[in-house]
Amino acid sequence: MATPLSADKLLKALKDEGVKVVEHKNWRTNNRNKVGSWGPVHGVMVHHTVTTGTSGTVDLCYGGRSDLPGPLCHGVVAKDGTVYLVGHGRANHAGAGDQDVLNAVVAEKALPADNETNADGNTHFYGFEAVNLGDNKDPWPAAQVEAIVRASAALCRAHGWGKDGDTSVIGHLEWQPGKIDPRGPGITMKDVRARVAERLRHSAGWSPASSAEEDEMPQWSVYGTTDYVRTVPPGAWTTLQFNRRHDGKKWVDKEAEPSILFGSCHYTASVGVRVVGLAKGQEFQIRLAEYRAGADGKYERTGGMPINSPVHDGGDGHFTYTWTGFISATDKGRVRVEVMHYGDGPLTVDWARAESLYWPS
Repeated sequence: MATPLSADKLLKALKDEGVKVVEHKNWRTNNRNKVGSWGPVHGVMVHHTVTTGTSGTVDLCYGGRSDLPGPLCHGVVAKDGTVYLVGHGRANHAGAGDQDVLNAVVAEKALPADNETNADGNTHFYGFEAVNLGDNKDPWPAAQVEAIVRASAALCRAHGWGKDGDTSVIGHLEWQPGKIDPRGPGITMKDVRARVAERLRHSAGWSPASSAEEDEMPQWSVYGTTDYVRTVPPGAWTTLQFNRRHDGKKWVDKEAEPSILFGSCHYTASVGVRVVGLAKGQEFQIRLAEYRAGADGKYERTGGMPINSPVHDGGDGHFTYTWTGFISATDKGRVRVEVMHYGDGPLTVDWARAESLYWPS
């Protein structure tokens, strides 16, 4: 049983965690308490707004719509990472969701699939709406995702949630059947939860880039290919191999390696591939996938970043995409590049390059 934080304690928790906060209008008394209870609270829910622009979105989430009175959340997370507080108390953000999911959040256990709407989420969750179109194309800047992580960690820290790997922070898509938020390149709930759990291992305000136990500057790595051809059959994910690495001065040939990042770290990785033989209108998919070694030493896929799916005009194609993510705290984590297509026959990747900035943790 957790009593919601007072407005003062909520504000202090966010600021202590390093969140840039703006207090919007009379947020402290803006709520829906007259129509239902707020509390006990058990977790944090993350949404996307399906809007653009900060000012209009903040006003919308504060006042609501004709069919849905405000506030529509407790805080709006702008693209630049600023959190605008718009409500304190019951808010119209979560709606009805799955009681089994709520039970798992309370117990801090793995989340089951959401397939019912038999519990009131507005009673039990803090809600953050992030400015994003939700079309799976609008990117999530690193500053925005970091603000979501810090705001979520602030509430978890204040309530004593999530010390052993946080399931107290969930997405709307994990609560209510049919919902998809948050969605888009640069965010997954798996990554958000892992980063929240990592923050909770440190004191409030901790930052990987400025912590005394880590270097302030990121490390850099570049992997590439030479005299390399990889056949990609249709309908199955294929892992790319890299047989050269830049040591900062020159390229060094090496044994073919599928991984481009190793161990626990935050990262920004940009991957380019050249594909031969694409048909007009054919979709070619590319993703980063996290692998982890099991007890037998074999690596198995444990998660992945959002999939990019360009459609080509035909012939040879060159695609480059960038992801921001996190490998959770273990030296056995790896990130690999995987590609797939749904054509009639195999395609060929004859060149690939992966360049990363990463902050070990």
